[in-house]
Amino acid sequence: MKPKIPEKRDQGELFRSRLEQILNRKHPLFILANQILWSVFDQKFGPLYSEKGRPGKSTRLMVGLHYLKHAFNESDETVVARLLENPYWQYFCGFEYFIHRLPVDPSSLTRWRHRIGPEGLEQRLRETLETAKRGEKLTERHMERVNVDTTVQEKAIAYPTDAALVPQSAGITGQSGQGARHSVAPELPSAGQKSPDHVRPLRPCPANETIPSGAEKPEKLPGPGLS
Repeated sequence: MKPKIPEKRDQGELFRSRLEQILNRKHPLFILANQILWSVFDQKFGPLYSEKGRPGKSTRLMVGLHYLKHAFNESDETVVARLLENPYWQYFCGFEYFIHRLPVDPSSLTRWRHRIGPEGLEQRLRETLETAKRGEKLTERHMERVNVDTTVQEKAIAYPTDAALVPQSAGITGQSGQGARHSVAPELPSAGQKSPDHVRPLRPCPANETIPSGAEKPEKLPGPGLS
């Protein structure tokens, strides 16, 4: 169901003060909250909701949380947790009074992004730029050059630890006529065959030699450190 647009009450509460009465009106978030046309998002995202069911979360709350998330480099969990600690964040998200309970679950942010899709994200960026133009913070000179950060963009790089390389490597070795890698036992030179210079021929240990009957037992050489 479409989110209900909160109505500002003219009559205040006796034991609570409105946020706009206790906050610094020169704070950047206080100024920005009064410059953004929040009704644009209600008109844009309203048709995405059904006419039946439980009312959705406030559009200003969801848009404000996503703006704060990207502006302060927060995650879904941390931006919701910090909302309870910062009255400026609460005023930016449309609350009249200071709240002490989480107004939304972090998982709702993910579902809301799936609901609005890429076009909705572009609408948020478009309204951010329009707000900067209305405040004369963005001019044509600023739009002549745009820097794009691609450090988080996925790139086609295969790492040696990637499991997808196993079938690829097997296909390559099959095409080249070479078999898979396997261990090869060392081959001893046969009788009368000369060993390479860098390979010493193996000979059995003295303890395992077969001594012919009647032959003298070879004298045992002293080990290192023995006189």
